[in-house]
Amino acid sequence: MRAQFVLSEIGVGLRRNLTMTFAVIVSVALSLALFGGSLLMSDQVNQMKGYWYDKVNVSIFLCNKSDAESDPNCAKGAVTAEQKKQILGDLDKMKSVVQKVTYESQDEAYKHYKEQFGDSPLASSLTPDQMQESYRIKLKNPEQYQVIASAFNGRDGVQSVQDQKGILDNLFGLLNGMNWAARAVMAMMLVVALMLIVNTVRVSAFSRRRETGIMRLVGASGFYIQAPFIMEAAVAGLIGGTVACGFLLIARYFIIDHGLDLSHKLNLINFIGWDAVLTKLPLILATSLLMPALAAFFALRKYLKV
Repeated sequence: MRAQFVLSEIGVGLRRNLTMTFAVIVSVALSLALFGGSLLMSDQVNQMKGYWYDKVNVSIFLCNKSDAESDPNCAKGAVTAEQKKQILGDLDKMKSVVQKVTYESQDEAYKHYKEQFGDSPLASSLTPDQMQESYRIKLKNPEQYQVIASAFNGRDGVQSVQDQKGILDNLFGLLNGMNWAARAVMAMMLVVALMLIVNTVRVSAFSRRRETGIMRLVGASGFYIQAPFIMEAAVAGLIGGTVACGFLLIARYFIIDHGLDLSHKLNLINFIGWDAVLTKLPLILATSLLMPALAAFFALRKYLKV
């Protein structure tokens, strides 16, 4: 097979169906940009989980005098020194679950509240004796929150046991939902792209049916006849894949590093690095090359009957 002939036929096909080729490039670019974006979103969520779950604490809040008057969990009164000693002793026995225990006094809790919510109108009316003492527990495995909850919920002197992981789970659930929505749009765009590729190849084959008929008569092999059409689709797809890679690089640069500059404005979020983006680009380019080529191959088998 002469490479010059194949390349010339690719150029002819792309020029003849310029509008449909442009539509293929755009649809492939958008669908693969969404594909790459959904992969990066998954990486971002997993990285945030690893970062924040490692910082999650379980808090055992102890009853104070105010709680004894208003909270049914503290009906037996404020926590006593003996009860605190018993709670701490039980935590020390749970070495297989508990990594670290930190005690926070009422004065420390008041200080932390003032640091975080000092501008709130409520802050001026609070006093240290209204704050709750607590034990902040760092777990070896954040998934083992229920072990602590079942051991200390309802105990005398304990107002509540709270797990910060529950708050994070709601956030990650929202992010995962958005990611699945992006994947659904991506799937629809891929279907549109495949339909455009098939139609473009069929139109190209129909417009050159005289040439392909002559080639069959002189004994050209099926693959020799199909190759220009398959490579047309592959080239158009590869251009679309390159555009998709450009979208991802530009988005990473302007949204996180510059422009919106989220890496500095949202410094509590541990954003994925450039390595995560760059490792996705070969997959996107390979998909952009193989997907149109295979779609064209199967469409031509039926259409040309070679």
